Amino acid sequence: MAAEVRFTDDAAESRGRLVRDALVIASYALPVGLVYGLATLQAGFSPLDTILMCLVVLAGGAQFAAVGMVKDGAPWLAIAGVTLLVNARHLLYSAALAPYLTAARRRERALMAHFLTDESFALSLAHFRRIGRLDRRGFWIASMAVTIPWTLGSTLGFLAAGALEIERLGLDIAFPAAMAGLSLGMVSGRRDVAAALGAVALAVPVGLVGGASVGLIAGAVVGPVIGLAVPPSPGEESGRPETPEPSAEAGLP
Repeated sequence: MAAEVRFTDDAAESRGRLVRDALVIASYALPVGLVYGLATLQAGFSPLDTILMCLVVLAGGAQFAAVGMVKDGAPWLAIAGVTLLVNARHLLYSAALAPYLTAARRRERALMAHFLTDESFALSLAHFRRIGRLDRRGFWIASMAVTIPWTLGSTLGFLAAGALEIERLGLDIAFPAAMAGLSLGMVSGRRDVAAALGAVALAVPVGLVGGASVGLIAGAVVGPVIGLAVPPSPGEESGRPETPEPSAEAGLP
């Protein structure tokens, strides 16, 4: 494995910011994991099923979609197709990170790909952009900030839910409420607004006709497409192309 260049003061400051942002992510990954654990109990999962799905699948949206379909008795082929569709966005994530991973070996990139989530992508890409190169430790800080609390929260949620009357306490709507709150906090530009409104406008009627899971998938697929079709807001970072520092100039082989 190629050695990383010595951290400068600016890079160390960026990693400190990464850690602070990662702690914020971890603070909501745990409670959302609790809700996921509750959902797996409703779907008839075992504690081992819940833990393994967090570690092997490690994709919150796909996990929730799969659990809902299992609960509804959907065929496994349909579940596999839906989760594949939900996770297709990871192809774009990988393309965005690829210029920073030229120094990493194929086996290392494959391991990183398994732990790539929405949150770890956002955290690590922002960090790489700030320092202009790959920081392996920064990537794993971002990844573990999601993996550990997500798995722990899901396990605790499953164990605790068995002692609760879910519907009587209103916990069966906890996940939709939590996701709505988190999503509102992520809307920051006209593209985000367009994507959110487009997703809702499609998901609601499709969900009423074909079921909640189908509506969720339709909104998740079409919403981002609508957002990309809208011109970015002035100064919106996602609208500016990003060119990473060449690896040779960063001191990498």
